Amino acid sequence: MLRGGSRSGKTFLITRAICIRAMKAERTRHAIFRFRFNHAKASIWNETLPKVMSLCFPGIPLSTNETDLIATFPNNSQIILGGLDDKARVEKVLGQEYATIYANEASQIPWSSIETSQSRLAQSSPLALKYYYDCNPPSKLHWSYQLFRAGLKPGTKEALANPADYAEMLVNPADNRANLPAKYFEILAGMSSAQRHRFEAGEWASEVNGALWSVEGVDTNRVTLAPEMQRIVVAVDPSGTKGDGQGDDIGIVVVGKGTDGRAYVLADRTCHLSPDGWGRQAVKAYKDFGADRIVAEKNYGGAMVEAVIKMTDKTVSYKSVSATRGKVVRAEPIAALYEQGRVSHVGPFPDLEDQMFSFTPSGYVGEGSPDRADALVWALTELMLGGSNYSWDAL
Repeated sequence: MLRGGSRSGKTFLITRAICIRAMKAERTRHAIFRFRFNHAKASIWNETLPKVMSLCFPGIPLSTNETDLIATFPNNSQIILGGLDDKARVEKVLGQEYATIYANEASQIPWSSIETSQSRLAQSSPLALKYYYDCNPPSKLHWSYQLFRAGLKPGTKEALANPADYAEMLVNPADNRANLPAKYFEILAGMSSAQRHRFEAGEWASEVNGALWSVEGVDTNRVTLAPEMQRIVVAVDPSGTKGDGQGDDIGIVVVGKGTDGRAYVLADRTCHLSPDGWGRQAVKAYKDFGADRIVAEKNYGGAMVEAVIKMTDKTVSYKSVSATRGKVVRAEPIAALYEQGRVSHVGPFPDLEDQMFSFTPSGYVGEGSPDRADALVWALTELMLGGSNYSWDAL
């Protein structure tokens, strides 16, 4: 695994290695997975793979199938790209065996999906079977840390039977300085210490002791696809807004209740815009997901929030909610839903989850305002705890 900061060249290096393996052994197959298909297409298919071929292997023709995202070399070896959010495509891609598999942006991929794909690393060829990973390291409770640093089978305390088969290397933006604009390093320098630790230094973060939510709890119930929804709400947390776009981010989170009775976090549309901008963002989320209602806290901004929403689209179903107790007290029963396994995140939401993992019984210990997490709490309270029939004082 290559782990390290953002823009350090990890994807380029592993894609180059896969190209070499493909050209070395004819008629071999090599899969590259990312959590979302559209990200795999935009990032690797449209940018990284063409760049690797032009810079490292000029003159070598590559036949491409733009529909199925299959690149074929002159020796009939293939690189196949896939996204784990497309069930039909996953089943098709995993119907074959491979000499190489690469999990790109592995911090976004659930361990269950990794295990499933490992079963397809089975093509007989002159090549040694290889599974490559890369990531911007998340928490030390993430499966990537357990597997590559702790030497444990993810989700257990069992030692790996074959620890010598696992190796990791640190690659950071400083190692790729020649290929990055100087301005990028100024951007990194301006980040919070927690973000620099991950995206510049490429290190795993320690989990906050006593956090209401745990990384393991969220990861265990993470899914790639949601079932049919019986109800969907968009929650807006305008805490700290000054009405001029100069306050905190406006938390906008979409959550649905499935026909199975469980809750599914569908999207994080949080933004830092003027009232007109975040109003449009909230209404767009409402329409994109066919939501039944927008729920918003009225403590900050009062009637202004409803006015902004209605100004954008007066047909939107809207409900105001009031916070009579503190953030932590409101969050505790929602955290309990996660402990009971009644909430799943449909994909990764790193910014939202960072805020969740910074909530402790004594308060929020993260940086800035927990706008995303607050919106999540409002949405899940509306869907899972009775909404207007639920006593906010009991939270």
